[in-house]
Amino acid sequence: MENWKKSLLPLNSTIRDAVVSLSESGLKIVLIVNDGKLIGTITDGDIRRGLLKGLDLNNDIESIIHRDAVVVPPNLEKKVVLQLMKANKITQLPIVGENHQIMGLHLWDELETADLNVIPIKFVIMAGGKGERLRPFTENCPKPMVPVAGKPMMEHIIERAKNNGFRNFLLATHYLGHMIEEYFKDGSSWGIQIEYIREETPIGTAGALGLIKEHFDAPILVTNGDVLTDINYSDVLKFHLRHGAVGTMVVRSYEWQHPYGVVKMDGLEISGFEEKPIYRSQVNAGIYVLSPEVNEHIKPNEYLDMPTLFLRLKKDNKRIIAFPMHEPWMDVGRVSDLEEVNKVKLG
Repeated sequence: MENWKKSLLPLNSTIRDAVVSLSESGLKIVLIVNDGKLIGTITDGDIRRGLLKGLDLNNDIESIIHRDAVVVPPNLEKKVVLQLMKANKITQLPIVGENHQIMGLHLWDELETADLNVIPIKFVIMAGGKGERLRPFTENCPKPMVPVAGKPMMEHIIERAKNNGFRNFLLATHYLGHMIEEYFKDGSSWGIQIEYIREETPIGTAGALGLIKEHFDAPILVTNGDVLTDINYSDVLKFHLRHGAVGTMVVRSYEWQHPYGVVKMDGLEISGFEEKPIYRSQVNAGIYVLSPEVNEHIKPNEYLDMPTLFLRLKKDNKRIIAFPMHEPWMDVGRVSDLEEVNKVKLG
């Protein structure tokens, strides 16, 4: 009953503190307080919008606080609370007393018991790569089957997706694909359904989608088979649907520090100096949601990578958007990555 107190965060906190609070409380909201008074709220969406605007995890939370959050007084009937949640499309509602003192938090799941929402769309895992940079581990083992923390890395992906509500999987295989099929079979051991599409020759992440057109009558979620993360895949799908996108690409902030002091020039004149500047950019995280409209942009048996597909969609004036992530993430592409991910606890 007092779990909501885990979501309390003081006003002088950082965005990183908010991310930690969301993760530890599991309530999908942070309540910003000052002397016991509710100042505002922060949700996962507020954080992601801040990251897209160029903020990083070390910035203070001031610019991402939602100060006009809907609140309710104590002892309000649950029926009315649910109506307010539905009307405002929210699943958490702070309870405040006199002088805006925070007293609790209404949660949709606690007010209205519902069965586990099973997501009916296909979850596609691209598992056909040879993993040449991971040799010798991939000499006799497909890359997604390389062990991480005692089991194949793709098993981590499947288990997380299942926990997020997905039950129908498509695995796109090529290199040593029979080993993947022998291990996962039809997925019944995991309480899911698995089907396979087999690439005769590598045709790229997007090109392989041309093999699944009979399954592609609703949005699909696609991930590379070597990407390990703590992201909630259902959040990405909801984001895609809410924004009416044709293509959504998960992106992650990447920082790179110049090893030298940078000299700024104006012709031959020195205009200034910047000591070992840090550059930030958004990089492709290898996770996507695609709507059926992309079918017309994929030619049969054509090699096609995802960035090229997204550019085609953009050229055709289709809406393509980015989902900024802050969760732990690693593309296990090299031996050093494999060594590192075995030190990190995902999930």
